[in-house]
Amino acid sequence: MGANHDHDRAPNAGRAFAWAVALNSVFVVVEAGFGFATGSLALLADAAHNLTDVAGLLVAWGATSLSRRKPTARHTYGLGRATILAALTNAIAMLAGVGAIVWEAIQRFSEPVPVPAGTVLSVAAAAIAVNAGTALLFMRNRHRDLNIRGAFLHMATDAGVSAGVVVSALIVMATGSLVIDPVAAILVSLVVGWSAFDLLKPAFHLSLDGVPENVDTAAVERWLRSLPRVIEVHDLHIWALSTTSTALTAHLVIPQGPPGDGFLDQVAQGLEREFHIAHSTIQIESGSDPACRLAPAEVP
Repeated sequence: MGANHDHDRAPNAGRAFAWAVALNSVFVVVEAGFGFATGSLALLADAAHNLTDVAGLLVAWGATSLSRRKPTARHTYGLGRATILAALTNAIAMLAGVGAIVWEAIQRFSEPVPVPAGTVLSVAAAAIAVNAGTALLFMRNRHRDLNIRGAFLHMATDAGVSAGVVVSALIVMATGSLVIDPVAAILVSLVVGWSAFDLLKPAFHLSLDGVPENVDTAAVERWLRSLPRVIEVHDLHIWALSTTSTALTAHLVIPQGPPGDGFLDQVAQGLEREFHIAHSTIQIESGSDPACRLAPAEVP
């Protein structure tokens, strides 16, 4: 028996995603225009990078929309898992982008490329405003939803990249050194890579039906064992239905037999209140022979 699940849906961030996609799409066009006008390969490459940001935002937005759809006969849990896949996709895309930037930076050590520092400085300063403003749109819900956290990190790290570009452009203008640009790119990429890996770990974990990091399995089992008349708990499984919704199944051994729907409702409400597990399914057993074939801990 489960509880009311309306509150554990993904936050309705549709307006934030709409503004984020619009702002970044406009900036891609502007940056590409400056790139073509100045012949700057660096600006064109960054415009292409920002275009992947738009794609990442669209993926996260689409996943959030899918997660709010009702269950169907073919997807009985709904499509909430799309938010986990979106967070995983964004993390992988960020790491791939880091790899591409580092590779290009290494090439430029042997073949330095003149950088139009003044133009790069102006465009990078505008990028800070766009990316930081976009990140702020997702700040409120970043701790509630891993998918939105992915969008926030994507934009926040891009703002950091742009800040690094501003600093390197100022140094290039002051010294004329062409080595500064690739050095700054590598340093900033390391920061971006760390953030991407920090997102990749929980997203990959949840995609493998891992227990959400905010749930303590041992504590849940102790709580279930403490319930009146329960003498054993087995076949306990906890996993994420989405980046905001957690499910649980468990067998409770009660020798006196099923205590009724009121007990099941109390268990569901308790799991929701104590552990934010809003979708629970409990099976009651008497413990008599034959023993439950799912009782051994090694049985998945």
